[in-house]
Amino acid sequence: MNAVLIARYYVIPGNSKAVGEALAKMAVRVKADEPACLLYNANIDPENENLYCLYEVYKDSASIAAHRDTPHFKEIIEGIIVPLLEKREREIYTQLIG
Repeated sequence: MNAVLIARYYVIPGNSKAVGEALAKMAVRVKADEPACLLYNANIDPENENLYCLYEVYKDSASIAAHRDTPHFKEIIEGIIVPLLEKREREIYTQLIG
């Protein structure tokens, strides 16, 4: 069954543009290097530029774990984005329909 990851990024004010640019780079790398990622979608709250919501769909939960071990995750998410966040939250679901 497909596994769904929802991540919320609470950006330190003044860093939203940098986070958006880094997420765009991440999306390119995920698409090129992670065939088990079926959907990688980054969204921004239209009323709060400092809140991002990522919606990702993977073939299974092992694929989410593999995603977190990729060089681009470590470089972009952990290296660039995380230092620009006040906090981040993650939720993992099993997809029922889709």
